[in-house]
Amino acid sequence: MNINSNDRVLIEGLTVFTTIGVYDWEKNLKQKLILDLEMAWNNQPAGKSDDVSLCLDYFLVSKSITSFIENHQFELIETVAEQVAERVINEFSVKWINIKVSKPGAIANASNVAVVIQRSAK
Repeated sequence: MNINSNDRVLIEGLTVFTTIGVYDWEKNLKQKLILDLEMAWNNQPAGKSDDVSLCLDYFLVSKSITSFIENHQFELIETVAEQVAERVINEFSVKWINIKVSKPGAIANASNVAVVIQRSAK
């Protein structure tokens, strides 16, 4: 399938609770992460045919990411971003992904901290 380089599928504000952090006190509680994903996907075939089987199934992508994060423990949001990117590229044949992983409340006097990565399929 040719990818129209301008087409994207977005999932914004995907909220997941997991054990994340480098400090001892963080290893015994669930903290909120918020993910924003932008994925390259040729939307033209689905748009022209109205055929859902040609879409990137954002419900399944969201479900896969949520399950993965909830069932693993991490120290760094950078690790979450890398592993989610790899998972989405491999599981859903996405050619390119941009991910923002936010950890609101990580710093007392900041509303949010986040990392943003872009990865492509090999």
